[in-house]
Amino acid sequence: MITPEQRLAIEEKTVEMLRTVYDPEIPVDIYSLGLIYKIDVDDEANLHVDMTLTAPNCPAADFLVEDARIKLESIDGVKSVDISIVFEPEWNKDMMSEEAKLELGFL
Repeated sequence: MITPEQRLAIEEKTVEMLRTVYDPEIPVDIYSLGLIYKIDVDDEANLHVDMTLTAPNCPAADFLVEDARIKLESIDGVKSVDISIVFEPEWNKDMMSEEAKLELGFL
């Protein structure tokens, strides 16, 4: 059983690590793109992440998931990592952070 402090630390480190995962075709990280829908750490320190893709047929899907998995598995205290690709709700550019929109010329 992890403490609330440990859970928070893992969640914060998860966001930090996801900010280092970039789609090779877009110069913005997957977190800022709004591709991460859920981060959940259970009582046993298993990490569950729901993410989406900018398009269902995204050619970088395998790369993105594997890069995220490797980085998340490196987080101290994480027992296991489960990444689910979901398409509900459907991603759109409004889900991007202001920084991502600026970087990509949407502002």
